[in-house]
Amino acid sequence: MKHETHQNQIISAKLFNSQRYIHSLIVYFLFFGSGLVIGISLTFYLKDVPITLKKKLFTIQPSPPLIVPPKSRPPPSLPIFHQEQDVTMNNNIKRKIPGVGRIGLTDYIKPPEAMHDMMDDELIWRASMIPKAKIFPFNRTPKVAFMFLARGSLPLAPLWERFFRGHEGRYSIYIHSQPSFKGDAPEEGPIFHGRRVPSKRVDWGEFSMVDAERRLLANALLDMSNERFVLLSEACIPLYNFTTIYTYIMNSTKTFVESYDEWGPVGRGRYNSQMTPWVTIEQWRKGSQWFELDREIALDMITDQKYFNLFKDFCRPACYSDEHYLPTFVTMRYWWKNGNRTLTWVDWTKGGPHPTKFARTEVTKELLHQMRTGIQCMYNGEPTNMCYLFARKFLPSALDRLLKFAPKVMMF
Repeated sequence: MKHETHQNQIISAKLFNSQRYIHSLIVYFLFFGSGLVIGISLTFYLKDVPITLKKKLFTIQPSPPLIVPPKSRPPPSLPIFHQEQDVTMNNNIKRKIPGVGRIGLTDYIKPPEAMHDMMDDELIWRASMIPKAKIFPFNRTPKVAFMFLARGSLPLAPLWERFFRGHEGRYSIYIHSQPSFKGDAPEEGPIFHGRRVPSKRVDWGEFSMVDAERRLLANALLDMSNERFVLLSEACIPLYNFTTIYTYIMNSTKTFVESYDEWGPVGRGRYNSQMTPWVTIEQWRKGSQWFELDREIALDMITDQKYFNLFKDFCRPACYSDEHYLPTFVTMRYWWKNGNRTLTWVDWTKGGPHPTKFARTEVTKELLHQMRTGIQCMYNGEPTNMCYLFARKFLPSALDRLLKFAPKVMMF
């Protein structure tokens, strides 16, 4: 009896344990199934959640920064506004630009001082910068640069002052004097003051003459309003008034560099065969050093190294570079836009290496009329007897008679 009771207890315990195991198994499957369902649902939900929100949900956010009490903070820096500046635009509309001391092209287009501390290579580098845009974004009056190659002062300055008077803004003046010149020029008025450029020694017949011409051109090119460039000497005079000369030069379709093929000893006879093949004897030209150039040729001349160095090495006295370099250079590169004549009248009838000089008693109305209308030439494809705008070589003693005849003959 006891044995049966004991067996029944054992069987009941086994059944109880089996039931507990089955119950635990069911609970485990319920939890597993619930987790699986939740995981699948969450996966489908997160597919539609933006990435930025996922980052917010699953990224640990840093603690907010410590807030500094207002009393311990430094006072905020306020923007500083200078006095408003008027800026006149190209369409004549004025705009107020606050807080600015320099505007746009103001400093860039301002004509620089003639005297500076640039070396020749620095000057040429600076002068060779050209804008590619053909339309100027500012009001610009084209000017003629009058470049005087002088030993010292300009003894005929009072005549030139009368010529320039009332035409400010349409001309620029540049003077290249010998470095030994100390600046004592009481005959020069205010328009010439401060117009001397840094210079170097120039010797007659030497290549230094070409150097001086390039130096004058480079200084004149710094002013972007200078459109035409005239080389003169201290012994030159104008034959017409300013308006006539300005109009003649500005309206010309040609530049004026005298260039011709001279077969004699002072022409082809000065050619050096070592310049072949860059310059042949057929390309060799001679002409007056007193030229008129446009901006394109002037820029090309100051930056030229090939022909410049060739003439420097192989055109030495009795080859005079100032009579051959530019005529040859322009004919080789710009023959189609050159008038092949000079605008400066000179008398070579007496022969020799120097032209005729005119003292006081030799200056007459007839002489000036002859200089103004004595020959015929071509201007813009039409014949004209107005071929020379300037003349030389006048001595300082001729000044008073020139001032006397200027209003009647030259009309200024």
